[in-house]
Amino acid sequence: MAANVLSRELALRIALAARTLPDVDSKGLLAVLSECVDAPMTESKVASIALETFRKANGGALAHVDSGILQQALKILSNNAPDKVLPDTQAYQDGDLPNSVRIACASDDAINVNGHFGNCAWFMVYQVNAEAARLIDIRTADIPEGLVVDDKNVYRAEQLQDCKVVYVASVGGPAAAKIVRLGIHPMRLEAIASLADVIGQLQGVMAGSPPPWLAKAMGIEAPDRFKFEREAMG
Repeated sequence: MAANVLSRELALRIALAARTLPDVDSKGLLAVLSECVDAPMTESKVASIALETFRKANGGALAHVDSGILQQALKILSNNAPDKVLPDTQAYQDGDLPNSVRIACASDDAINVNGHFGNCAWFMVYQVNAEAARLIDIRTADIPEGLVVDDKNVYRAEQLQDCKVVYVASVGGPAAAKIVRLGIHPMRLEAIASLADVIGQLQGVMAGSPPPWLAKAMGIEAPDRFKFEREAMG
């Protein structure tokens, strides 16, 4: 079967639905869905899949999964989950938020920074300055079917190269070094925090005396960056 070109929204739903299914990743779920609907795969086609069709597809790959879990996955795929799956993103053009930085937050629920860099469901991408923040993108870093990469962590970091900071619940040392080499600052939280709290804390730093690297990312001129550095040193 020819590879499906998925819409961004459908790809995000598949990533979330896969996390509800035991021993099934996004690639495995995509294989199941590919047998349930004709190509090209669309949101409306996936929303029409019946439970028994879902269970039996791909040689019964999901036959071992409880019916309640399968129904929950189908609700997510059809965007009929009890709560909205993902928040809406906002348009952004360069210059909309002066002295802002772009950050990514690793999340498994689109509410908290609670994801591991190497396997989180999404990176919630925000443009943030001291007064405002916009959710401008929601990205997955799942490797497309058929694409061979030498290093999964490098591939994931490359999807965030327009960001200055990535907030994570956890990240390994070797992965963190690779992130830094791409010019991104990995920030591991001591405890799970809401996206709103993380953004609020960053805005507090931006409104006060940001460290030199952050001041530079904000577009603050060098003399002012040096002033912040002197203040930080006391």
